[in-house]
Amino acid sequence: MKKISRITTQQKRKNRYNIFLDDGHGEKYGFSVDESVLIAYKLRKHLELDESMIATLVQKDTLHKSYTLAINFLSYRMRTKKEIYDYLVKKEVDDEHITQIMKQLTEEKLINDRQFAEAFVRTRIDTTRKGPMLVKRELMEKGVSPQLAAEAVDLYTYEIQYARAEKWVRKKLTASKSKSFKQQVQQLQGTLMQKGFTRDVIQDVLADVDEMKDTDAEWNALVKQGEKLLHKHRQKLSGYELQGKVKEGLYRKGFSIDLINQFLEEQDEI
Repeated sequence: MKKISRITTQQKRKNRYNIFLDDGHGEKYGFSVDESVLIAYKLRKHLELDESMIATLVQKDTLHKSYTLAINFLSYRMRTKKEIYDYLVKKEVDDEHITQIMKQLTEEKLINDRQFAEAFVRTRIDTTRKGPMLVKRELMEKGVSPQLAAEAVDLYTYEIQYARAEKWVRKKLTASKSKSFKQQVQQLQGTLMQKGFTRDVIQDVLADVDEMKDTDAEWNALVKQGEKLLHKHRQKLSGYELQGKVKEGLYRKGFSIDLINQFLEEQDEI
């Protein structure tokens, strides 16, 4: 048996205490504990401890320090269960302690993947231009189950998606001056899919933007692209061959046959 001969507060960490033990041959430093362990086990001067109890106290203190690591990790933002688990593994916490810590954090409602997922979706809606499918993927990458992720992105309603996608599409359509309206729409469709918007929203938004088609801008874009094609092929081709090459190139770029023919009719040098 060993007897506690002295308890001192650590200089840099006032909530931790050094325990000194006397085994009958003089005082020696024994171990240190957190204040919570000190109180829970009623450690005091002259209290006798056997080796089993000393091992228990050291283990309890180690568990408490690992729990404190998790709490500090949670203090910056909400975390998923997987994020906490991976963090504790990275910190080389014993598997048994990780299990206990995860259970305690869950019981204390400090980790809850459903609440995390819902808060994450709301934040993404407010702060990013990402669509729900991309947000769902992010959630699953953080360890949220596919089912919980799917339920959480229901917060990203059709109405929110449509408003967000339409605003972005209108901005992009008015900014582009050198591409056909059809080509712009095709590219926007691909980008919206990459951003994670659902197919029904993409289809509805793009179906409703036909009214934004600017005939003057379409003509100017065609002229610009047509002149480039003429310059590119004029040295090797002429007449009907040149017309056919230009017509083919402009059609691939999404311009209508009527506008293409109008452009070619105005080119005197062909």
